[in-house]
Amino acid sequence: MEITRWKPLTLLCGAVLVAVPTAAVAVASPAQPAAEDYYQDAIGKTGPELEAALHGIISNGVTTLNYDDVWEALKVTDEDPTNTSNVVLLYTGRSQPEDTNGGDADQWNREHVWAKSHGDFDTVPGPGTDVHHLRPTDVTVNSDRGSKDFDMGGSESAEAPGNFTDDDSWEPRDAVKGDVARMIFYMSVRYEGTDGFADLEVNDQVGNGSAPNIGKLSVLKQWNEQDPPDAFEQRRNEVIFTDIQHNRNPFVDHPEWVEEIW
Repeated sequence: MEITRWKPLTLLCGAVLVAVPTAAVAVASPAQPAAEDYYQDAIGKTGPELEAALHGIISNGVTTLNYDDVWEALKVTDEDPTNTSNVVLLYTGRSQPEDTNGGDADQWNREHVWAKSHGDFDTVPGPGTDVHHLRPTDVTVNSDRGSKDFDMGGSESAEAPGNFTDDDSWEPRDAVKGDVARMIFYMSVRYEGTDGFADLEVNDQVGNGSAPNIGKLSVLKQWNEQDPPDAFEQRRNEVIFTDIQHNRNPFVDHPEWVEEIW
């Protein structure tokens, strides 16, 4: 793996300080031997057995970030491959200087793709700081999405053309529909109610409110099929595994496992 630029990132890993690379890295194919070794306990399983095996794999040896760490982590995971001083915003697709993060209009902030209120996990270390589902987004667009479930339809977002919304759902642009689906499926498998947080479950409805559920399952499955993992998503998964949390999103490596579980 080639690394050319570093930024310090302090993680909640005892007293260990971990440096996170910010340059582009060579992305390994999902079929590489190392990745397949990672999933060896899941190979050949289906249904609940596969889900249980994946939960064990992706919950083992994880480095947990605090919420301040997430700012620096996202500058690495969502770095624009054509301009390493920028990040790519999830819903708009806009490339924006990484140092324009904050809470003002046209800045970028930390979007919880699995909305915090769906399980009441807030921003304490755990699901609230898991960078597998945290993405940089335009502040106004983040507010417009709010805590809505995911579904098709609605009116087009003025701030983020290609995204649509109504009273109870948000439809992301086509280029990241699969990304959103695979982040939701990861969270549903990763957090099973055994670590002090709610048991997060994807379901086939919208308007879930504060319940630890998010939908819409049938639509998310379609998005997983229609928008397979691309190089940006694969690189993101690799960087999180290698340099930040040390776990993977299995549905980026094996999107076919969505149908095996749901």
